[in-house]
Amino acid sequence: CSMADMASAKQVDDCWDALEKIGVAGKTIPITYMNSTAAIKSFTGKNGGAVCTSSNATRAMKWAFEKGEKILFLPDQHLGRNTAVLNLGLSLDDCVIWNPWKPNGGLSESEIKSAKVILWRGHCSVHGRFSLENITAMRAKLPGVSILVHPECQHEVVANADVVGSTEMIIKTIENSPVGSKWAIGTELNLVARLANRFADREIHFLDKTVCYCSTMNRIDLPHLVWAMESLVEGRLVNQISVDTEVAKYAKVALERMLALP
Repeated sequence: CSMADMASAKQVDDCWDALEKIGVAGKTIPITYMNSTAAIKSFTGKNGGAVCTSSNATRAMKWAFEKGEKILFLPDQHLGRNTAVLNLGLSLDDCVIWNPWKPNGGLSESEIKSAKVILWRGHCSVHGRFSLENITAMRAKLPGVSILVHPECQHEVVANADVVGSTEMIIKTIENSPVGSKWAIGTELNLVARLANRFADREIHFLDKTVCYCSTMNRIDLPHLVWAMESLVEGRLVNQISVDTEVAKYAKVALERMLALP
């Protein structure tokens, strides 16, 4: 996942060290999106935080604010910002972006101390493509169309959409929509294509005129699954993924906290 690659363990450790020096780490709860490495999940679990999905990000952030005064949101800035502003009632000024390529994240001590949400400078390469221009063009092209987008999209896109929701909510929204309704969906193209095929009695479009698949997601396909299973039947173990015991321990802690969210 290109988004997961935008937050390395070393970068996040350096960020936490900086927060400790400023004196705010003790009141900061890390929340990491599911689309992150095992090492980042482990960091989150070790420092009192939890994993979240796009479906439960609001619950996870509310939980974090009950435990601390600030949130370090990893690695998707857009999901963190949209959840904080649209669902928790915070302002854009309450959020700052930590740029791992700049000293102190490119922030002053006062900016860090006054922020309620520290957003990691990461994003989804697919959802980040959708723009306000896409929405404007689609509304002009299809009068009466409803814009449905994922919260990984940029804030101005989410703020101007008709419906915003997780992958699960996007599917349910189309399932419950009236026959003949028009939709332009801002999420991964394969999902949009499946919805368009399944609900041929609705008019469903991909929000961006440029076709953009998630190249990393598309590497997980049926031929490789069959190959892996056939190899196991033949007694060959292929593509085994091993996680360090300590990393796995605290990553599991972060996942269990997510599963226990109220």
